[in-house]
Amino acid sequence: MAFAVAVKQLCVELRLQPIAWNAAGQLLDAATSMAANYRATSRARSRAEWNAKIGVVAEEADEAVHWLEFVLASTLSSPQRIGPLLSEAKELRAIFAASAATSRRNTRRRNKDQ
Repeated sequence: MAFAVAVKQLCVELRLQPIAWNAAGQLLDAATSMAANYRATSRARSRAEWNAKIGVVAEEADEAVHWLEFVLASTLSSPQRIGPLLSEAKELRAIFAASAATSRRNTRRRNKDQ
């Protein structure tokens, strides 16, 4: 949630530039979806549902990284402004990707043992 709020503040700044509207919208969608889907993992009704939700979180984290890299490469904002958010997005992506991979691996083991 904290990451999504920080991204929202960046998007407010980006939307002052009409050329950045699309990137700001896509970035905000990815960050807020990541937060909402992570929250939804706690309400998963099965291991399969949890796996699916954490996979979506990992995908949205990767998309947030993409849009932050795009904003940086397009010079729509400064490296000083984007750098901390990009670092955090990459860390979150790594965490969620590792969680998704571990969960899938554990699910395969459980299914093989049954």
